[in-house]
Amino acid sequence: MNAKIQTAREIGIRKLGLSRQELDHALEFHKDAFVMEPFGFTPCGFVPPELLDECCGVLEYRNVHEQYYMLQFMEDPELYKECREAWEASGVDALMANSGVECNEIPELIKRLSRRIALPDRYPELYMRAVSPRDFLEAKKQNKIGLCFSTNGVPISHPVTVEESLAYIAVFYQFGVRMMHFTYNRRNLLGDGCAEEHDGGLSDFGRRAVKEMNAQGMIIDIAHSGELTSYEAAELSTKPVMASHTVMKNLSGHHRGKSDEVCRMIAAKGGLIGICAYPKFLKGTGDICEMLRHIDYAVEHFGADHVAIGTDQTYHCGTHRPCTRPIHSRGRYENLSKEDPAPFTETEEMRLSLAWTNFPLLTAGMLQHGHSEEDIRKILGLNVLRVLEAAHPDTL
Repeated sequence: MNAKIQTAREIGIRKLGLSRQELDHALEFHKDAFVMEPFGFTPCGFVPPELLDECCGVLEYRNVHEQYYMLQFMEDPELYKECREAWEASGVDALMANSGVECNEIPELIKRLSRRIALPDRYPELYMRAVSPRDFLEAKKQNKIGLCFSTNGVPISHPVTVEESLAYIAVFYQFGVRMMHFTYNRRNLLGDGCAEEHDGGLSDFGRRAVKEMNAQGMIIDIAHSGELTSYEAAELSTKPVMASHTVMKNLSGHHRGKSDEVCRMIAAKGGLIGICAYPKFLKGTGDICEMLRHIDYAVEHFGADHVAIGTDQTYHCGTHRPCTRPIHSRGRYENLSKEDPAPFTETEEMRLSLAWTNFPLLTAGMLQHGHSEEDIRKILGLNVLRVLEAAHPDTL
């Protein structure tokens, strides 16, 4: 275990107050369980500044950065080794890998998706493309990481036509995408995001999109959607929906959280509430203990059948070195989100306790908190398989 992983692991163990016996039992249980994130990222690589220093403009900078960050870094044998070490430390067997960009533009969605799709093609000894529960379980048997994909938006054609846009849902499904954000933080043509001041719920276009996503077997992800938009999408859907990486709004008050009312509707339709690992969303102590408090709350109020862990985190291989000539774009944060009216100060210790490679410590914490082993197995991954099967059972 390298120094980065070890440091984070020691902080998490200390936060939880784990004994050696508790840790050993949790690690053994975690390894035996099927562990699948409904929303996360494959390990990435810090980008060498010399690759970026000569970029001309924001678009070239972004393309070069993402190509290396998501895919090309694996060509370095040391970074490849570190990537495998991170997977081993996390104990994650399968992932709905976020492969989108915060928009509905088809060319941009395809570019980022292509870099994730290439991983199992280039590294078949590590990754396996998976599109059904059967595939994911087979990948675990082969000691490979099962990957399907999600996007940060539903594709919308330009010029905009409803029929052409909806047709692209099937196209992305054939690429291996199994879930799409219905909205990101801001308003789009389908509905409103959670960062909008006013939420008008689903548009007529949005209602058409819900029905088409159901028909194609595409899971609707309302993690970033507004309160009314989330509720109406879950209510209208005939298939389970996910808030794949969120927090309990009743505990933190953050706009990225989901209210009890929305969570009850998600559960009523058989869906999932994935708890994420961001201190500023969790608030409270902002660490692994606080994340467990959100998991406890979700299980208590909505049932273990409707809870998952979608960390929204990754592991960075290599060493960060800043560019000498960074390319700036104005207003990105303001364009995508909004300021928290009750700002929260994160610390490095909080972030490290929630490191993606500390995933087995979440299992240890759930055991500590008295969750049954049956429920923990559901939360760790079996619930995600159930929702995948419900979305499109003929892929089994």
